[in-house]
Amino acid sequence: MNSKKELWILLASFVLPIAFGTAFFYLSPDSFTRHTINFGEFVNPIIATEKEDVVFTDINHNLQGLWTLAYVTKQCDSICVKALHDIRTVRILMNEDMLRIQCLLLMTNKAKAKVQPADILVGYSIESLSRQFNQFPKNSLFLIDPLGNVMLRYDSKQLEVKRVIKDLKRLLKYSRIG
Repeated sequence: MNSKKELWILLASFVLPIAFGTAFFYLSPDSFTRHTINFGEFVNPIIATEKEDVVFTDINHNLQGLWTLAYVTKQCDSICVKALHDIRTVRILMNEDMLRIQCLLLMTNKAKAKVQPADILVGYSIESLSRQFNQFPKNSLFLIDPLGNVMLRYDSKQLEVKRVIKDLKRLLKYSRIG
């Protein structure tokens, strides 16, 4: 009689935590996504880019292979210049991971970029990609992974360099690509 009681206690100690965890997960799915530790806003739905989606002024570059901080705008004004300075600062402050990151000024129309810093690439997006970026607020900064997927969005007007660096360090720590 005593051994049956011990068997049920042992069985309950293994089954009940799994049952409670599963019930909690399915009954309140918001609690798992509400408190994320990233500072950027996840891009949902994901924007996947191909090599042909961005035409670079320098033909030796593409979005695949490196993490990309892309500032998307129609034309470069004073906000654009400040954002380009900020993303260049982020790249420099990444220290040894600096070589895994590239900076990009992505123009959504064919206007000539007035500012062309040496370490920032300039590219023009095709029409379909421009339409996808138009669903986000103007003057946004995007983080693109080495496979060409747009992952995170930051507001360039209220950009905090330290927070972008924390997100990048966390991603690069666990990333085996780029």
